[in-house]
Parts: sequence; C-alpha cells; structure tokens
Amino acid sequence: MNARFAMSRGKTLAAAALAALVASALPGPASAVADTGRDHSEHWGVITRNTIGSPVAALRDGPFGSFGVQGSAARPPHGRGSLGIEVADQSEKVDFGNEVDFFGDPVLGLTKVGFHVFQTGENVDAGGAENMPNIRFEIDPNVSAHPGDNYSTLVWVPDAAPVTGRWSPYIDATTTGYWYLTGNETACNQAAECTFAQVKASLNDGGEKPTIHTVAVGKGRDHMWIGAVDGLRVNQTVYDFEADGVKARRAG
Repeated sequence: MNARFAMSRGKTLAAAALAALVASALPGPASAVADTGRDHSEHWGVITRNTIGSPVAALRDGPFGSFGVQGSAARPPHGRGSLGIEVADQSEKVDFGNEVDFFGDPVLGLTKVGFHVFQTGENVDAGGAENMPNIRFEIDPNVSAHPGDNYSTLVWVPDAAPVTGRWSPYIDATTTGYWYLTGNETACNQAAECTFAQVKASLNDGGEKPTIHTVAVGKGRDHMWIGAVDGLRVNQTVYDFEADGVKARRAG
C-alpha cells in the first residue's frame, strides 16, 4: 500500500467519527431529506410527452445579473442555480416537472403555490408584459357532471412580472394571476379566468375529490420566452432548482 494513503482501522474509524461531528456542527441543512423529510430531487425532469419542438428546460447556475444589478435581485433566490427555460416561438412547448411524487395528492389540499422568475425586456417585447411561464398540475378532476373524464390540466397564468432584467420577489399564485382547466370540466376554462379559490371551489362539487397526477413549470405554445424560474413552492415545500439537482426545502 502506498505509504501516503495508508491508515490503520482505528485511525479510519476516528476520522469518520470526526467527520460526522464536524458535519453535525455545520450550519444549514445537510440534505433535502433533512429539510423536509421528503426528497423529490431524483424525480424531476423534462416531461417528454408534454414537450414539442426543440425547447430547453435545464438546471443551470445563475443567471446572475443583468449587468449593473446588485443585491439580492442579482442572484437566484435559493442557492446558486435555477431552471433555465428557452422556447423559440408558438411552435414549441416544454414542461419540467415531477410525474411520480405528487401522484394521488389532493388538489383541494393545495394552499400555497408560486415561484420566482427571471424575466427580460426581450420577452416582454416578444409577447407582452404577461408573457410568462406557467405552473401546471395535471389532475384527475373527478367532476360529477363528467364521470368519464379523468384528465385535465390545472394551469396558473401569472400577471406581469414586477421587474425585468433581474430576479423577481416571490410571486404568489394563490393571490395573483388567474387559473383555468384545459378540458372545460367546470366554468373555470381558458375563456373564463378564475381565482385560485374559485377554481378549487369549482372542483369541489360534493362527489369524489380531484387528485393530482403531476406538477410542472412550463412554457408554450404561444410566444418566445428565454429566462429562468427558481423556488417553486407547493404548500410547505420550496423546490430549489440547482445545477446538480432539485433540492426540497422547508418553506420559511
């Protein structure tokens, strides 16, 4: 054995114990499991069946900036990374989400939803101030009037981002923007915008309760959009998008 790397069993055990002691003393969470008791990071990615064209939805570092921007707005709100999204035009669509861990969860149990966004002036020029990514829940609506309908997408359309060229504050999907269902299961369809409370009430018709299939952040098919999202919140968990994976953290 190379002498530089040789170590007795006793020294190895002692080193391991010391490392564990140091790790326990470090500030901050040691892992996503420690944050929430529920680590979803391995189940996040592009939902291929909901992707059209050649868009990009990739975990990345940054963005940092734009140039001249300083302070908290100049960096992702959680960690160093974010989910970068690039959609060229109305021919493309992408969803980045989780098809495993939310399956069967109650739609009516949703109480907190939202995210932070990095919006640009170029995106506004391309599609207007409300050219923004969406939060989408694929669900089983379980509406009594449509007993054979077990699929719809519950979509949040944000208002205009409060800032451009920098990271936004948290945007609360339960109090801003509007919601709709893609299958016209209730009066909350794309032609009749609903608040968060209204869309939940429309699904609570006294029969079997609606359940979640998947959760995603998405964009398209409408306008070019090139930007980023971070800190997706679903109830008491914030999903921190980092270049090396998605970290589940307890909401503060």
